[in-house]
Amino acid sequence: MRAVEWTRVTTAAELSGALAKKVSAIELVGTVSGMPMITLPPGTRLRGGTLEFGARGIRLTSDNVLQDITIRCPDHETAICNDTTVEDLGTLALERVRTRGQVLLLAEASVRLGHVRVEGLTVEAADVRGRAARPHGFGVDALQGAFTLWNRQPDAAVVITAELLDISVGSTDSPVRGSGVFVGGHGDRDGHGDGGILRVSLLRTGEIHTDGGIPEGTPDLISGGVFVISGAHAEKVHTAGPVTTYGQNDMVLDNWGTVDSWEAGGPITSRGPSGIGFVNFGDLHQLDVHAPITTHGTGARGFNVYDGSLRQARFDSITTTGDGAIGVQVSKPLPVLTIRGDLTTTGGTGTSLVRGVQTRLSATALSVKEGGHIGIVEIGGRIAARGDGVTTVEIDGGLDTLTVGDGIHADGQDADAVHLTSDHGPDLDGIAVTAAHGRTLVRNSP
Repeated sequence: MRAVEWTRVTTAAELSGALAKKVSAIELVGTVSGMPMITLPPGTRLRGGTLEFGARGIRLTSDNVLQDITIRCPDHETAICNDTTVEDLGTLALERVRTRGQVLLLAEASVRLGHVRVEGLTVEAADVRGRAARPHGFGVDALQGAFTLWNRQPDAAVVITAELLDISVGSTDSPVRGSGVFVGGHGDRDGHGDGGILRVSLLRTGEIHTDGGIPEGTPDLISGGVFVISGAHAEKVHTAGPVTTYGQNDMVLDNWGTVDSWEAGGPITSRGPSGIGFVNFGDLHQLDVHAPITTHGTGARGFNVYDGSLRQARFDSITTTGDGAIGVQVSKPLPVLTIRGDLTTTGGTGTSLVRGVQTRLSATALSVKEGGHIGIVEIGGRIAARGDGVTTVEIDGGLDTLTVGDGIHADGQDADAVHLTSDHGPDLDGIAVTAAHGRTLVRNSP
């Protein structure tokens, strides 16, 4: 195979000249600043150095490669985008790229096919709150991500493919404003895929830090640390590093699409009101979280199944703190739920965002709503709630088999351990059930 012949450039003029001549392989040496947005011709590769822009950065066309390069723009600008007048993107590749500013790759206008490959991308900072294009579903709009790959074509025959490895976003000191990693296809106003499809073989993320910057009390806007949007079909999502959200209505991990397998290896943490550790509205076959889910804030919840389908969910532990902070809430069928450690919550009653409505919730550890049904629940540790007037386990729907290694406990004034509405609730024999200042078991009429 013939070696690539790289043309070295050190100034803005030299880079502009190489692009005008459609040089196929350009190596940037040092730092170049003060340029307007540049467009890479089809087939052009660019590597090395640092490019600094006052507005937008690099526009890709087709079969482009960015390699070992840093691109810096104002936080609210796009550091990398693509030319949507091109019908076929070919393969767009990002290899060990760092940016300040959003990476935004869209299939819209003329784009009808293409493949995106990422092998190492760090978005140090971005602010995407001003983007007008937002998917809508389940009563809310969703903010775009610092990394956004979005097939917006309404034609279901348009399929974009991707392999997205080792994407990191933000930092503890500088979380991105908006969502973190956002992948999606075309969806309707109800949040269901109804057009162009994004097929992802593997999405693997590193460390993610986001703060959507959503004003307090906003009922119809959310963001996500890692967000699979309607119209996306991912064979596997692996959030290998920690994912942390800091703001109002920030979901940590959120699925509106179709995912065969989702595995989380790092801690999942929400530090803002009405956040959720993992929330499912789409179709997810298997979820396995190998690290703690922890949420802090009024109405922040650990794990929700509000819509769609989920076959099996496994967790290390779930801990929520705050008024209205529910540990697990299920509104749809879930055959198997396993928590290897504890499921605990601390708090009373507070306001939380549910399907675009600010709703009063109590800090229940395990809640199965009417219409929800869990086949098997296995808790290796304890289920516990600490708060006045709350219930630790509340079953309004169905739950067939419940195993709890260290029992069910309520610690608070007028706090009950278990409320059962169904006559076919789980057998509690062999489970230690305590309520320090309330009732251990209450059977409500259906």
